[in-house]
Amino acid sequence: MSREDMFKDMANERILFGMFFAFGNRLQSAGDTFYKEITCKQFFLLMCLSLFEEAPTVNELADVMGSSHQNVKQIINKLEQKGFLKIVADAKDKRKIRILKTNMMDELKQKYMKQELRFMEQLYQGVSPQDIHITLKTIQQLEKNLIEIKEIGNE
Repeated sequence: MSREDMFKDMANERILFGMFFAFGNRLQSAGDTFYKEITCKQFFLLMCLSLFEEAPTVNELADVMGSSHQNVKQIINKLEQKGFLKIVADAKDKRKIRILKTNMMDELKQKYMKQELRFMEQLYQGVSPQDIHITLKTIQQLEKNLIEIKEIGNE
């Protein structure tokens, strides 16, 4: 039975909902074969870390990643062991820890720069800039909705 046959009687919203999970699994699987030194989730954390001008806290990173504090802390610990980042106490509030990148992160980026470009080209092959724009807007709205759903659930 083909995928199309499996989904023929389902609403597009339900198909898309399931595809988010399958897509995430496939993306992680492909990403885990990409780097020798780190996993796809570790790479994602490093990319999120690079978005901050100042060293973020674990909670700030977790928020950007859409993940729990506990999961992000585990990834941070592994990356620290590998030398890609450093954990330091906040200068003003010693209860907070801040995450700093090391030179190894920049070295990793340089090492894989050409492969990353090729991967992105392959990933978006056959997808127009307009479709990318529409998809981005749609995902951003869905993310906003999910954040609101979570906040309502916490009330």
